Amino acid sequence: MLRRLLHRSIAAVDQRLVLLAPSHAAIPSACENIDGNAARHARLLQSMQRLRGSVYLRDGAIEARQLSVDGLHETPEDEKAWHLLMVDKLDRVDACIWYLEHPTNIAVERLRVRNCPLAQEPASKRRLWQAVEAEISRARDAKLGYAELGGWAVAEPTGGKTEGLILALAAFSLGQVLGGALGITTATVRHCSSTILRRLGGSDLFDGDHAIPSYYDPRYRCEMELLRFDSRRPNDKYRGLVEMLRAKFAEVSVVSQVAVPAAQPAFAVLGSIPSIPRPIIATT
Repeated sequence: MLRRLLHRSIAAVDQRLVLLAPSHAAIPSACENIDGNAARHARLLQSMQRLRGSVYLRDGAIEARQLSVDGLHETPEDEKAWHLLMVDKLDRVDACIWYLEHPTNIAVERLRVRNCPLAQEPASKRRLWQAVEAEISRARDAKLGYAELGGWAVAEPTGGKTEGLILALAAFSLGQVLGGALGITTATVRHCSSTILRRLGGSDLFDGDHAIPSYYDPRYRCEMELLRFDSRRPNDKYRGLVEMLRAKFAEVSVVSQVAVPAAQPAFAVLGSIPSIPRPIIATT
């Protein structure tokens, strides 16, 4: 039933799915509908930040003082990352995620995961660093990119229960379009987000034979898990939908701040966020 519903939704998703490109990004050649519109880019970025702010505040993950005076949830990643958005008929954002590409010679200290509470204690930091460095090395050996994923938010039910799940699958698809990647994300246990992410293809991050444990993050006041992904290997149950979405990127509007010629990028990202019938977040 769910997959049939997703199939129908994905068939028309090019009317709602929008990709925001970071500054000076190379647009993948598979994307043919490029909108070099700085005003629309800025408007959608703010709409996304407003959605995140309202969802995170309502969910208790942040406090009002962490928002701008007009209710925006702003992060340094917003200008650097790609953003997958679901928009309504008025071009307002209903759901979003960001993913941030990195070269595979990046130091762990420069990744956003350095802010994870596990990185604050010497013993757990050493294990985390070793696990992430091993992942980056695997990506490098496989000639893939490495990425971090986050900033997920889905509004109160806005015409269906599938938007978050479609974004998750679309992120896998986009990772493939961009060339393939290994990636990492922090996922909240709240709302069973991490559980659904695992069903889509996420898995434990390992330091040798030992999985990196879940942890409590006092900033967001919830239990979190670190999950790793391979954009080439979503769960087999969803592979067909991922391929269907991948084909849709020829039609999806790619909004850039400037007119950018199509080109093959150097790195790629993957990721996901589950869909549930209430506001969800994974990390900010």
